[in-house]
Amino acid sequence: MESELIGTVGVGEATIPTIRLLNQTMGVDERTFLQETQGTFKLGIDFVNWGRTGHRYFHPFGFLGLPFDGLPVHQHWLKHRADPDSRSLDDYSLAWQAARQGRFSFPTLNPQQLTSTYNYAFHFDASLYARHLRSLSVKRGVQRIEGKITRVLRDGQSGFVTGVQMESGDLIEADFFIDCSGFRSLLLGDALGVNYESWSQWLPCDRAVAMPCAIDGPPAPYTRSTALSAGWQWTIPLRHRIGNGYVFSTSFISEDEATEVLQSRLPGAAQGTPRLLKFTPGRRAKAWEKNVLALGLASGFLEPLESTSLHLVHSGITTLLSLFPDKHCDATIQQEYNRRFSIEMERIRDFIILHYKLNQRDDHDMWRHCAHMQVPDSLQERMTLFKQGGHLQVDNHDLFGAESWLAVHLGQFNFPDKHSPLLDMRRTDGRAGLARLRQSLVETAQAMPQHIDFLAAYLQQPSPHFAQA
Repeated sequence: MESELIGTVGVGEATIPTIRLLNQTMGVDERTFLQETQGTFKLGIDFVNWGRTGHRYFHPFGFLGLPFDGLPVHQHWLKHRADPDSRSLDDYSLAWQAARQGRFSFPTLNPQQLTSTYNYAFHFDASLYARHLRSLSVKRGVQRIEGKITRVLRDGQSGFVTGVQMESGDLIEADFFIDCSGFRSLLLGDALGVNYESWSQWLPCDRAVAMPCAIDGPPAPYTRSTALSAGWQWTIPLRHRIGNGYVFSTSFISEDEATEVLQSRLPGAAQGTPRLLKFTPGRRAKAWEKNVLALGLASGFLEPLESTSLHLVHSGITTLLSLFPDKHCDATIQQEYNRRFSIEMERIRDFIILHYKLNQRDDHDMWRHCAHMQVPDSLQERMTLFKQGGHLQVDNHDLFGAESWLAVHLGQFNFPDKHSPLLDMRRTDGRAGLARLRQSLVETAQAMPQHIDFLAAYLQQPSPHFAQA
């Protein structure tokens, strides 16, 4: 059930590669999905001014080339990074070599080929995506009920939710409820009283203002995140417009000032009016209580810095299906779901905090505050391990793998104290291997078509007039 009178957040338009698995699971055709949502491809995120003002680095989707001499590429780079011709770590990523040239092609499956070392996600219009999924669901037999919930009914003994009263007077009863009511958390938060745990002590941003603008050039195959005085700006290129937003902290800038900053930085003519979103970073103490499970904003919120919102919805659905209950909703099953939910949320939280903690900026109060703040013990352990030779603490519970953590650590100048001692036992010189890899990546990227041409051919549409710009 949903109400047309209640707006959706709908500011997130960038994703991570797990969106592809979500679409496949739901039987969503990729070509049709891109056609319906004005979508483009995404190879990663370009971070501007995060480590230092005037500096940028790339968080690629995929790996850093192919390992050689028995060690990962980043260890060779660490040993030789001071050499004049070592270049940026970004240069050893095919995702960045292609993105910087505005090129794209689908990766291959052969793990011995460089063209298998990158992955991709999408940019799309979130409201069009929701409309597309609704249409598919209704066609497949899902019953949609229009209206607002005015009352939640509960069993006097068990405390379970037994039904919801609609504004029309209709009573909807069920054995199990999924709360997708957004920040309100109508069932889990309001009715069942599950507390919200704030993470504002580590993630200072509590507002976002969004505003689209016109696009007048080929859409880049990557998202851009630009650090500003009191937060950061997203730039997301679609086929019909550019999505823009300023995620900021009201402790360091007012809502009106932030809106003015965003409007002054639009890369094209403004479309529509600014939309303000208020939020508190954090999560519910439990995502599943009694016979109610919350998904999306109803269970918690992490700012869109790494485009994780849709993934968390997908992950929640997948975990629910693996632990699907009967109408009694056994407490042991609830505990296991909540354990997995907590682990994933906290690990994504730590990854986002890392971006703020590692900044070396001294030009604004917010960045000085973040650089000196105490971080969760779980993150501090990872940071300490990395300093001892570039070691990364990642496992199957982590959404973001080694290359993602590497991109932020090294992109924001957090270099280990030493490289792997195994390198010093090699007779070969890693410089030559790095040079060969870099040249192969450049040539491989140059062989790809322009992103806008590939997209037009894939969608079987004429290329826009600016395809060769």
